[in-house]
Amino acid sequence: MSIQSTVEQVQKNYAHQPEFIQAVQEVAMTIEKVYADNPKFAEFKVFERLCEPDRIISFRVNWENDKGEVEVNRGWRVQFSNAIGPYKGGLRFHPTVNEGVLKFLGFEQIFKNALTGLPMGGGKGGSDFDPKGKSDAEIRRFCYAFMRELHKNIGKDMDVPAGDIGVGGREVNYMFAMYKNLTREYEGVLTGKGVGFGGSLIRTEATGYGLVYFLDNMLKANNDTLVGKTVLVSGAGNVAQYAAEKALHLGGKVITFSDSQGTLHDAQGFTQEKIDWVKAQKDARKPLCDYVEKFGGEWLPGAKPWQFDADVALPCATQNEVNKEEAEQLVKGGVKYVAEGANMPLTAEAIDVVRNNGITYAPGKAANAGGVAVSGLEMSQNSVRQYKSFSELDDKLQNIMRNIHDNSLAAGQKYGSTEGTVDYMTGANVAGFIQVANALVAYGIL
Repeated sequence: MSIQSTVEQVQKNYAHQPEFIQAVQEVAMTIEKVYADNPKFAEFKVFERLCEPDRIISFRVNWENDKGEVEVNRGWRVQFSNAIGPYKGGLRFHPTVNEGVLKFLGFEQIFKNALTGLPMGGGKGGSDFDPKGKSDAEIRRFCYAFMRELHKNIGKDMDVPAGDIGVGGREVNYMFAMYKNLTREYEGVLTGKGVGFGGSLIRTEATGYGLVYFLDNMLKANNDTLVGKTVLVSGAGNVAQYAAEKALHLGGKVITFSDSQGTLHDAQGFTQEKIDWVKAQKDARKPLCDYVEKFGGEWLPGAKPWQFDADVALPCATQNEVNKEEAEQLVKGGVKYVAEGANMPLTAEAIDVVRNNGITYAPGKAANAGGVAVSGLEMSQNSVRQYKSFSELDDKLQNIMRNIHDNSLAAGQKYGSTEGTVDYMTGANVAGFIQVANALVAYGIL
C-alpha cells in the first residue's frame, strides 16, 4: 500500500475526524521522498502502522457536582506509539474533546516527542468535561473520578500523561493524589506536578519559552533577529503569556493577546508589568478586557489578532484557529515568520497561504515541543529523585530547541520543496518520522 492509498484509507475510515485526517495528510505529503530512499519503511508498512494507534481506551466518568447531582462525562486515552519510549502526551479537559481530536493530538505527539531527542512515545487523552464555571471542589471530584478509571492503563514506564488545555498544575496534583492512593506507589506517572513533590521548575514557562527559542534560532538562520520585531500572540494562557514574556526579553514588541471572547491590542507593546497583569487576571479567571481600564489599548470583542501589521505571528490558542482568510491577513500585514505555539493552529489552507507567500513557517510539532521536552526532563528527575535548578533546566531547554531547529533545518533543506525559505514543516516531519520508523523496522512486525 502506498502512502497516498494509506491516506485515502484513513479518509474513508475516519471521515468524521477531520483534525486527524489533516494531521495524517500533512505528514504524508512530506515523507514520500524519505519512503523512496528507504525501501524498508514501505516493506514494514511503517506509515500505515503509525496511522493506527496501538490502542484507544475509552471510559465513563461519574462524578458529583456541588448540588449533590450525578454528572456523567466521557474520558479517553489514545496510546499511539511507544516505539522509542513510554507513551507521553497531555490530558485535555474541554467540551470539544472527542476521539478524533485526541487522535490528531496523539499522532502529532509521536513526531514532536521524537524531535526532542528524549525517549518518549506519543499519546494523548482527556475528557469532554468543561472546567469553566466549576468550583474547585467540583474539579477535584472530577479529577479523582477520572483517575479512578485511567490509573490501570498508565505508569512511569508505560504511559506518562501531563497537562493540556483545561488541565494545569491543580488538576495534575489532584489526579496524582488519586493515582498514588489507588496504587500505593509514589512514582513519576504524571508530569506537571507541583515543585517540591515531583514537579520540575520551568515546566510552566517551557512551551512559551521554547517557542521563542525556536523562533530565535529560525531568525538567526535567516541572518535576522527578534530585536525590534512586532509580534502578534493569540491566546492568553501559559503558552501565550510566556511566549510574550520571552519575546519581550529578546527585544520583540508584543502587541496582542486574545481569548474566546475577543482580542486585546496594545499598540505600545506589553511590558513585563502588563504581562504580569495578564497572568494574574487569567489565574483569577477574570476578563481580559479589564486591561483597557488599567493600561489603555483596545478590546475587540469576538475578533482575532491577525488583522494587525506585524513581523511575527505566534498562534498559541488552539487547533485550526487561523483559517485561509486570516492567513491572507498575515500576508497583507507584512508578517515574515509564523511559529505555532499551539497544536496545528493553522488549517491546511492557511498553511498553504503562508508557505506560498514566502513566510517562514514553523509547525507546532517542532516549535512548541518545549513543554514536552521539560516533561521528559521531569521524568528523568523523578527517576533519579533529584531536582535541577531553573537555570540548568533553562539551558537544557535552549539546547533541545536548538537541536530541534537544526535537525528540522537540515531535513528541510534535504527533503523540502518551498522555494526561497526553509521548509521547516517537511523538515520537522521527516526528522521525527525517521527516528520512529527506524525503531519500528528494528522491531520487526510487532
